[in-house]
Amino acid sequence: MPRSNVPVALSGDQRTQLERWLAASGTPQQVALRCRIILSLADGKTEVMIATENRVNRKTVRLWRERFRSQGLQGLWEIAPGRGRKATYDADRIKRVIDATLQSKPRGSTHWSCRTMAAAQGISKATVSNIWRSHNIKPHRTRSFKLSRDPKFLEKLTDVVGLYLSPPDKAIVICVDEKSQIQALDRTQPGLPLKKGRCGTMTHDYKRYGTTTLFAALDVLEGKVIGDFYKRHRHQEFLKFLRRIDREFPGKTPLHLVMDNYGTHSTPEVKQWMKRHPRFVVHYVPTSCSWLNLIERWFAELTHKRIRRGSFLSVEDLIAAIQEYLAVWNEKPKPFVWTATVDSILAKLARCRQTLEQIQPGCTAPRTRKRKSS
Repeated sequence: MPRSNVPVALSGDQRTQLERWLAASGTPQQVALRCRIILSLADGKTEVMIATENRVNRKTVRLWRERFRSQGLQGLWEIAPGRGRKATYDADRIKRVIDATLQSKPRGSTHWSCRTMAAAQGISKATVSNIWRSHNIKPHRTRSFKLSRDPKFLEKLTDVVGLYLSPPDKAIVICVDEKSQIQALDRTQPGLPLKKGRCGTMTHDYKRYGTTTLFAALDVLEGKVIGDFYKRHRHQEFLKFLRRIDREFPGKTPLHLVMDNYGTHSTPEVKQWMKRHPRFVVHYVPTSCSWLNLIERWFAELTHKRIRRGSFLSVEDLIAAIQEYLAVWNEKPKPFVWTATVDSILAKLARCRQTLEQIQPGCTAPRTRKRKSS
């Protein structure tokens, strides 16, 4: 048998890997072609048959037969020097596009788009899009942030994170807050329902039918949520909700409350009530750090899954919908597990602070003294 017709010997692992590359959507077409050639050779097909089936030259089949014998599977991914499509733009031209994107703004706008950058650089918008995508640049997106200026930031951060990571024995950790001004909104026209090939629709305008305030408490260990509704969110309503928490957790078990510094939470009346109920231990999160309170994470779930797309004809209708969501949640509660340590949070804040100082010195939050390691 001529040497060109000798089948290629493949192990089980090699055949499995070739078939996996051939089935993967991300495999380059040239690599997929080489995989088909090697698999056909292993099946005993001749070079002429393989070349005809894949519409290539017989020499191409022979080339990859020899390449596979000498280099194995990894040789199928290698590109010889000088091969492949030549780049249309050199590195300097690409660098100019990146520098312009990161260090300048278009006239009359806050950020670049593919079309405005293409017009400024004299290239196509598809080229700009490819350059941004390859360097993970997204001028159209922003993320909000806020650095706390609380002088006791580190002390409060350590206290709250310590509760999450190492809760005290024979005690219950509860996150408390209120979600105020929840609006009962009804769309002005009925939207189209969800169907194959089309998402559900709703009008951008709405009718307002009033608001309500939800006071909620999250049991960090169990994941259950207690909620009460009030028209206002003064200290009187907050005291009513504290009494509700006291009833929901009877006995003398210490209750550690995590909450923010909102004025309603620290009035003289609330402080007096706390003194008469010593099992309530308050832990305040730093100012501008609502993300430290896990009840905010539950509020996000409530907004996303029940309120944002809802349509309510009255405040009572809105309250009934939230109560239904509360009941469903408490049937199978899912606790939110806190994993970030104090050191990891401080390291992230330090990077953010350093970046802000480079942009505009003197406009950052006061530095916090690093805590001593135990």
